[in-house]
Amino acid sequence: MKHQQLILRSFQLTKSKLCKPKNLRDKYSFSTSSNNLKIIDLRSDTITKPTPEMLQSAISAPLGDDVYDEDPTVHALQDYAADLFGKHAALFVPTGTMSNLCAILSHCHERASEIIIGSNSHLAIYEGGNVSNMGGVSTRQLEEDSNGRFQLSKIQDLIRLDNDDHYAKTQVICLENTHNTLGGISLPKSYIDEVGRFAKSRNLKVHVDGARIFNAATAQNTPVKSLNEHADSVSVCLSKGLGAPLGSVLVGDTEFIRLAKRVRKRAGGGMRQVGVVAAMGLHALQHHVERIQDDHDRAKRLAKELQRFGFYIPREGAVDSNLVFFGLPEESLVNLDNFSEELQKQFGVKIYGGYSEGGRLFRAAMHLDVSNEDVDKAAEAIINLCCSLK
Repeated sequence: MKHQQLILRSFQLTKSKLCKPKNLRDKYSFSTSSNNLKIIDLRSDTITKPTPEMLQSAISAPLGDDVYDEDPTVHALQDYAADLFGKHAALFVPTGTMSNLCAILSHCHERASEIIIGSNSHLAIYEGGNVSNMGGVSTRQLEEDSNGRFQLSKIQDLIRLDNDDHYAKTQVICLENTHNTLGGISLPKSYIDEVGRFAKSRNLKVHVDGARIFNAATAQNTPVKSLNEHADSVSVCLSKGLGAPLGSVLVGDTEFIRLAKRVRKRAGGGMRQVGVVAAMGLHALQHHVERIQDDHDRAKRLAKELQRFGFYIPREGAVDSNLVFFGLPEESLVNLDNFSEELQKQFGVKIYGGYSEGGRLFRAAMHLDVSNEDVDKAAEAIINLCCSLK
């Protein structure tokens, strides 16, 4: 179905192609009489299952002990990622949270260090304060603007040197791309370049939490190597938009990765014959990047239809990537507290809520296991649950 056509036409009360709906209620009808509703899971892009090709790559992967640095498949993944991002080296770790931790503690291997992070960032909200309680690194939180960015003047105000005994020394500026809680916003190359040059002039490092960095690159039609040219390190999640079952890769210069590997060991991230998983991550990097545009198209498709029925879409309906944040219509038939539960119970659609703007926002994530038909069904379900279509 072309984007310019109205979506949701496939679920009319009648199956006859010759019979047009008499009114909107006929058109937007979603039967809940079946006890065998297909579950459409839009909670996150982390819930995907490995593809058959991924599983086959794991079965055939050559293995070794990665703690001894002897797993050839891990080497292949790390070399491929480093080359892809134009960095000297890479490190495979179990999770994105550990990847960020390894990055920060590698950059801050000196004592009494401090980093600047966004107050709405994943680092600030969803990683358990680990850089502080595990690494002894303090954080200064700066609120991002509506585009997920910091003003350089405000960064400057937070920078502290080690020439005063009262202060921890500022070492790193952390960016998130795409920015999750602010709507899956893609930070442009021009901005990352600007922050990178600013940081270098002040002897600081820039770390990019690139959990969805390929979504950012896709949104801008820019290779990740170019996009992150002025970033000192990038954390890349393989289990989100790329669809691998687990794992992240951290990229940076050789000495940085050496220190990060030591942090990984202290954090319990040393793994043995982990090539069985690394093979699936490598397959994802090699085969699943180009298809990310499909997720973006489906996200825009969902947002456009919800907005048409009075749902609130932040940033005047702009959707940069695979994430759609939305608020219920003013005259919604269901309230915030019951929406997610009723949507799953009645229609088999799973969505998370409680996001920013006073907890009024819900998030739908497009991913490898979501089809155009799933998006159409999800849109129809949300509209039916919330809107009077008489």
